[in-house]
Amino acid sequence: MKLYSTNNKDLRVSFKEAVFNSMPQDKGLYMPVEIPQLDADFIENIEQYSLPEIAYKVASTLLKDEIPAEALKALIDEAISFEAPALKLDDKTFVLELFHGPSLAFKDFGARFMSRVMAYFLKDGEQLLDVLVATSGDTGGAVALGFLGVPNTRVTILYPEGKVSPIQELQLTTNGQNIRAIEVKGTFDDCQALVKQAFADDELNANFRLTSANSINISRLIPQTFYYFNTYAQLKKQGLQDVIFSVPSGNFGNIGAGLLAYKLGLPVKQFIAATNVNDTVPRFLETGIYEARPSTQTYSNAMDVGAPSNWIRIMDLFSDDVEALKKMVTSYRFNDEETLAGIKEIDSRFNYVACPHTAIAYLAIEKFRTKNPEDESAFVFLSTAHACKFPDIFPTDIAAKIEIPEQVTALEILPRHADKLNVDFNGFKHYLMDKA
Repeated sequence: MKLYSTNNKDLRVSFKEAVFNSMPQDKGLYMPVEIPQLDADFIENIEQYSLPEIAYKVASTLLKDEIPAEALKALIDEAISFEAPALKLDDKTFVLELFHGPSLAFKDFGARFMSRVMAYFLKDGEQLLDVLVATSGDTGGAVALGFLGVPNTRVTILYPEGKVSPIQELQLTTNGQNIRAIEVKGTFDDCQALVKQAFADDELNANFRLTSANSINISRLIPQTFYYFNTYAQLKKQGLQDVIFSVPSGNFGNIGAGLLAYKLGLPVKQFIAATNVNDTVPRFLETGIYEARPSTQTYSNAMDVGAPSNWIRIMDLFSDDVEALKKMVTSYRFNDEETLAGIKEIDSRFNYVACPHTAIAYLAIEKFRTKNPEDESAFVFLSTAHACKFPDIFPTDIAAKIEIPEQVTALEILPRHADKLNVDFNGFKHYLMDKA
């Protein structure tokens, strides 16, 4: 598997190099030179395969000989050790539950796969690998648990002060060992900018072996394709093959993975990019003008991204052809008031408790149906996080229905520690240098 930069189509690097460098020096993002098609026979009979079997088929098709077959199978079996059920709510509506991993968020797929890929490539005696990650909520917890105790690695997580939920903050600040957390007095976009500046800094790169665990890392994107194929397999067992996915979208890695799956051969009719009021992409699709804005805090905090990094990957997948992209991707935005109404509607209609991100994906399906009343497709909205992570969002009667998983209650008795920094790259750089 060879990869190029979205800013330099002539560049060629190996998968290993892309994983460890995370981001090209030209500040583009890595993309596969070739996106192979999965065997037609595999797609035709996909319902016969388990999630790990599907994951191995997709990964081996993309990666080719980068990781030997047996090692790749073992890596996937260890990383993807939980289910992703597509729960049927009615004949044409399904919720894809992606929160059954250790951190209770869909990002466990990417973080666990990535950490094990890095552990496979790391050799004894090599320089310590410093993993930098910015989080708007769920990424940090997934990365922390994915890398916790992995030899020869150190993870530094930056999160915005006061803008993650209490449970999300527990997942960031109670790990210890090789995981450290920094509370930044700013937004997620500020945290992400600090990480990107670090990768571009010559002195830091001379002293540290830096990589990212954000969705800018290609090894985060690949495993997120697995659950799209697996969902199609689940629906195909029920005789449904026309599928529309509604994806809660912040940094656009999740829907980017879905579109990569589509390019690999997954039969998808349409994608809906569902956003909160951080609506850079809906505005672009409406006006043709891409204008990033400072992020705004909302109930759906993991989607509070004003400048989505992965959008350049999505444009690259469609060769910057906006009209072709718009045929495949529709996008809608919803505010907090609408999000809360969506949570109540899902509870009333299906007796199902949805986190705010999930509620936005549901609302996008209903809006699409209103605009396309004759569409008989199966609609799947992605549930990206367990509802327990957002206790203050729900009305009392709905909150009472939420079961708190054991891994959450276990965190509450652990000591917490986070360093505090302003939005200041020099301060962040000194922190990294001083705590080496």
